[in-house]
Amino acid sequence: MSYLVSHPGRVAALAGGHLELVAVALAVALIFALPLGIVAARRPRLAPWVLGTLGAVYTIPSLALLAVLVQLFGLGFTPILVALAVYAQFMLARNVVAGIAGVDPAQVDAAHGLGMSPAQVLLRVEFPQALPVLIGGMRVAVIAMIAIATLGGYVGGVGLGVLIFNGLTLHQPQMIVAGSAVACALAVALDAALRLAERLVR
Repeated sequence: MSYLVSHPGRVAALAGGHLELVAVALAVALIFALPLGIVAARRPRLAPWVLGTLGAVYTIPSLALLAVLVQLFGLGFTPILVALAVYAQFMLARNVVAGIAGVDPAQVDAAHGLGMSPAQVLLRVEFPQALPVLIGGMRVAVIAMIAIATLGGYVGGVGLGVLIFNGLTLHQPQMIVAGSAVACALAVALDAALRLAERLVR
């Protein structure tokens, strides 16, 4: 931990970049995962194909996917951002489907009986009740994204992966330990925050 003690400013800046990367990637992932999950929930026959495809994408080795994305976008922030958003789809969309499927059908029927449109039923009945399950999916996705985001240091990106890969290159174990420890601490802190949010919305 000597590097962490002697270079707190640099570690803090990289940790901030790591958090920013994960936050932006999560927002981008939700833009795609929410409609995918809603479509899959509305069409049960389609759900296995949607979730199966996303699950297959999730099994692609991260370095292999990054190699393809670097060819498309070059080095830097963009390839790791796209990779994180892609990997998060399976966990987020799956929980959207599970959350909507878990809503009491009687409440949905009552909402239709009150004259609500399908969009109103979704936004005012189904989505609020599915929110705890969605946040549970976000917890899993965020932890995975924090880990995968360390590969950003390999493709010239930002975040704590810069410390880890610099440490590997320079044979400086203290840099590797510092980057890994702070990434682990971020994962624990964000998981605790989302767990609290999950309890509150219930």
